[in-house]
Amino acid sequence: MLFSHISDTHLGLQQYGLEEREQDVYDSFNQTINISIKDHVDFVIFAGDIFHTPNPSGTAILQMANALKRLKENSIDSFFILGEHDISRMRATPVPYVYHNLQFSKYVGNGKPVYHKDVMIAGFDKIRKNELQPFEEKFREIDILAKQHNGHKILVLHQGITEVNQFAAELNSSDLPKNFTYYAMGHLHDKSVKQFDQLGGPLAYPGSTEMTTSEGIKETEKGFFEVDISSQEAKPNWIKLDTRPQFSTKIESEDLDASISAILEKISAFDKKPIVEIKIIGKDIERDVVQTKISQIIPKTLYCSWKMLQSEDASLVLLNRPALIDEELFKLAVNALKSEKLANFAVNDLLPLFTSDQLDQATQLVIENFEQFKRDKK
Repeated sequence: MLFSHISDTHLGLQQYGLEEREQDVYDSFNQTINISIKDHVDFVIFAGDIFHTPNPSGTAILQMANALKRLKENSIDSFFILGEHDISRMRATPVPYVYHNLQFSKYVGNGKPVYHKDVMIAGFDKIRKNELQPFEEKFREIDILAKQHNGHKILVLHQGITEVNQFAAELNSSDLPKNFTYYAMGHLHDKSVKQFDQLGGPLAYPGSTEMTTSEGIKETEKGFFEVDISSQEAKPNWIKLDTRPQFSTKIESEDLDASISAILEKISAFDKKPIVEIKIIGKDIERDVVQTKISQIIPKTLYCSWKMLQSEDASLVLLNRPALIDEELFKLAVNALKSEKLANFAVNDLLPLFTSDQLDQATQLVIENFEQFKRDKK
């Protein structure tokens, strides 16, 4: 038996305000569906952050619906949980529930197990640090059920684990139920597979299916897992997707001409226009000169970011710690707004819309929630 483990698809993300980047997100996602159908997987698990915002565009909703329809047409069931990008603290019904109600896909984020043939599947939606205590008992309850089940047991979570990324962690591996044979994780955007002595199977992050804003610009691969559970051991095999190339490079100002030529040569080998970040380090160079040189590169890229630095900027390290930044941003919002509910709305609902230039959707969301506020006050 084979299943696909897909996470952090962030459908609807329009990075840099570019329609091409939104289409890139859909293209990568549809590759996961195409490959899953071609390889005749038995079922698919979506481990959270299906959408980039809790209020996704109609296009994003249709992309997911069409994918689930195609899976159904090929007799492939699917199961999903919600990540923090799917959950609005102000709106009552997350959009993915629609797919469950229409029987396109099965929601498993409430901790109640479902069964596909002889496979037990259970999951929990995104749990924030301040929500952890009540879940200790829920983890114990689901662990007992897993121990009693003879077939494979899959736990689906959208969480950071300390031993994988200490900056993006809400849980330690020792906090998890022990008796599952595969831990289908979401939330971290880099792929990872870990074995822990106290857990009954591998803990696996497939990573995001496309680069997102929080990851910065870097040369990396994106993909998902196909997991073989035909034996007692769950064996994840990572499948690489064909994504738009991205890279970041540092240039010493005295080597500017040679470095620009090297970048142009690298770009010429790509089938798609890449996304490029250039950091020029040095003091004795005019900005106008740099801009003239960079102008050779810009038309050959989809997006080109460049900056001049007098020396290595230590603050850039923060780009590798997006979850920590999110946590600090949330704390600042709570201090400013004096309300966790409003802070969640500002940071998790409004901010992603503003940063992806979805101003109309942001305005509509504010109006909807103001109307809800007035109704609640009556």
